[in-house]
Amino acid sequence: MAENAKVPTVSRVSSDTLIELVYDAGKRSTALIVSRFGGLWNAEQEVRIETGEVLVPYAASNNLIRSGCVLLPSAPEEYGSKAELVADIRAFLHRYVDLTPEFEAIAAYYVLLSWVHDRFGELGYLRLRGDYGTGKTRGLLAIGSLCYRPFFASGASTTSPIFNILDTFGGTLVLDEADFPYSDARADLVKILNNGTVPGMPVLRTLQNRYKEYNPYAFSVFGPKLIAMRGSFRDVALESRLITEETGTRPLRSDIPIQLPKSLKEEALSLRNRLLHFRLCEFFSVNPDTSALMKDAEPRLNQTASGLLSLVDDPAERQRMQTDIAARHADFETERRSAPDMAVLAATHAAFAARTSGPVPIGDIAELFNAKHRAAYGQAMSNKWIGYMLRSRLNLEARKSGGVYVLPASERQRVESMAKRHGII
Repeated sequence: MAENAKVPTVSRVSSDTLIELVYDAGKRSTALIVSRFGGLWNAEQEVRIETGEVLVPYAASNNLIRSGCVLLPSAPEEYGSKAELVADIRAFLHRYVDLTPEFEAIAAYYVLLSWVHDRFGELGYLRLRGDYGTGKTRGLLAIGSLCYRPFFASGASTTSPIFNILDTFGGTLVLDEADFPYSDARADLVKILNNGTVPGMPVLRTLQNRYKEYNPYAFSVFGPKLIAMRGSFRDVALESRLITEETGTRPLRSDIPIQLPKSLKEEALSLRNRLLHFRLCEFFSVNPDTSALMKDAEPRLNQTASGLLSLVDDPAERQRMQTDIAARHADFETERRSAPDMAVLAATHAAFAARTSGPVPIGDIAELFNAKHRAAYGQAMSNKWIGYMLRSRLNLEARKSGGVYVLPASERQRVESMAKRHGII
């Protein structure tokens, strides 16, 4: 980078200095908030850093900023204490969204996490799941409006602008109707969500310049995500990273407004301003807390929840959240075990258990599977289908022996390990 080059900037951490973009809608102006001394700040139009770059704010005329597609604070405001800030976030959510008390607490701390997410090496995502008319979009709007640089998108969007905006603005992706209808878009979305849980895992895509030359580009997609959808992702690894609230499971609270008042935007802006001050004051003191890890929980669950739980200071509150997150994960595991591949795994484990040694014929696995699941599937599933599930979903390789396909004895230990991992035994 050439010295004195002016770089439009949204956010930068430079040594002990924090730099954040703000937008004043009334004045239609942007500025960079610069904090060098633990919360003390000033607004500047140019910031020179040690690399020789001169950072400048994105223009207020930028369509994403002007239209509110990306929400920014307008200026830091004193946040008080962490406990006061979390209580005010919860009160805001409670006024406008009907969430379970447990998820309301999780959502409030997730908002806080979003403002310091870059202090952690692993992130989980929040999801609202339910049919239309159950409050999913309302929940996204309320929670998302408080998050760090939220970018609002929907299933009607193509994934190309999502890649570009996340790479440019970072922040929090707020994704409504995430059940993308087209397989290509769904695959791209899953890449964004899978790679976005850890820093340093960009998504590579090939772009074409004006000379029709192809050039690979690494899109940064790390950051918090809020998702609303009707169903589930087919990718089990992605599903395991979601903390899910099922919407529409009880009557709507009578005090929830049917139409969101105009005051919501002002309230949300004031909270974003306080959350910006929280980031300026607390960023360098926030670190993963190993005491927040859940005992006896699998590593993936602790990776998903540790950043969130690290921000909870009250031991009783942390314990309540740990219990609730573990219960939600147990529901996911129960749902997971009902999936076809898990049913095949259970039948495979039973087939191996019935033999003291040697390979297991695919026909034996099919017989055990059909004895338990034929009624649910409406027919007996073929040996070929069982073999496909073993190969493509469980990564177990059948071989032909004596004219029939079998799972070799060498796969017994892998089957045993997978069955324990997924709670089948």
